[in-house]
Amino acid sequence: MSKPLKIYIGILALLIIGIIAIDFSTPLPVNWQKTYNETHKIPYGTFIFYEELDVLFPESQVENINITPYEYFDDYYSWEDSTYLTTGTYIIIDDYPNIDNTSAQELLDFASHGNDIFISSNYFPDRLLDSLGFDTQNDYNFKGKAELSFTNPAFKNDSITIEKGLSNIYFSTIDTLYTTVLGHQKFADSTYTNFIKAGWGDGNFYIHLQPTVFTNYNLLKKSNKKYASSVMSYLGDDTIYFDSRNKIGKTLGQSPLRFILSQPALRWAWFFALITTICFMIFNAKRKQRIVNVIEPLRNTTVDFTKTIGNLYYETKDHDNLIEKKITYFLEYIRRVYYLDTQLLDDKFAKNLTLKSGKDAGDVKKLINQIVYLKAKTTCNEGDLLRLNKAIEDFYTT
Repeated sequence: MSKPLKIYIGILALLIIGIIAIDFSTPLPVNWQKTYNETHKIPYGTFIFYEELDVLFPESQVENINITPYEYFDDYYSWEDSTYLTTGTYIIIDDYPNIDNTSAQELLDFASHGNDIFISSNYFPDRLLDSLGFDTQNDYNFKGKAELSFTNPAFKNDSITIEKGLSNIYFSTIDTLYTTVLGHQKFADSTYTNFIKAGWGDGNFYIHLQPTVFTNYNLLKKSNKKYASSVMSYLGDDTIYFDSRNKIGKTLGQSPLRFILSQPALRWAWFFALITTICFMIFNAKRKQRIVNVIEPLRNTTVDFTKTIGNLYYETKDHDNLIEKKITYFLEYIRRVYYLDTQLLDDKFAKNLTLKSGKDAGDVKKLINQIVYLKAKTTCNEGDLLRLNKAIEDFYTT
């Protein structure tokens, strides 16, 4: 072993020992991140609230939703009688909930069948804002604490004061015809609405603007739990569908090093090892690598072959066969890209395809009707083929 290498190893060992000593002597900081994760016991997790759901709803079963509301509730939709095969209350608590317009529409449909939706958040998808007729603003300034109260006199003694983690969101517009104000938040001398009930079909939406009241930090302070309990009292004692912060998509999308990077000591050790490895590679790559010959990749003839087969069908006037293949390939594309079931090409399918693809509803409806027509037609001509091809190409490119 050469003398310079021994020096490098000695310096590396001293650095590692120094990092370990500093890490062990430093107290762990409090994680004030607002995760609203039901498995987190940090101040702004919702572990306590989630554990108390069985007490708040003793007759209810709690179901965790680890996928989007659309993916979850759409599986319970009955196409035969246009009803849902389950009932209950959907609950989500998060500053920025991951609800897109497609999932928002699914929640609207679920509520219209007599179910309740509870959302405690600061921001909402446009579909909910437009459908329920409310809007929010955060253009006023506040400092210090805020008092949260209810409009129902029965909950007069359940008002609480929050001093940390507040947001400055309030309801600026509500549809007074279908909306009931359930609570307020008071900053200094200004009072704003922060809790409403909006009717939708046979069900209701309960919208709350201070999700921090359901976190561990605030539930453990004084008697703040009575406020959360009163808010939950508006919900029915039915199955609780709790939107978990631990989504399957998020778990699969995280780095394999997520545990190492979540621990300060392991994270520093990983970065240090990575840096030293890169330095080693740089200093040992001096003209030691042989010249790499350039190898031209094999030419992909799949496209040429497909064009040849297509021209063969077209020239032989086998329009029925070609139309069938184009429809089959297009429906496979819908299943692969938009994850939609293509067995039943009805209005519901066209509506879901419009929401997922962002295409014009009229064009999508026209295309689906054309496909249904051609699949039922016994003999197709060249005009049918050309019109179908143009409609499908417009869907791909528009």
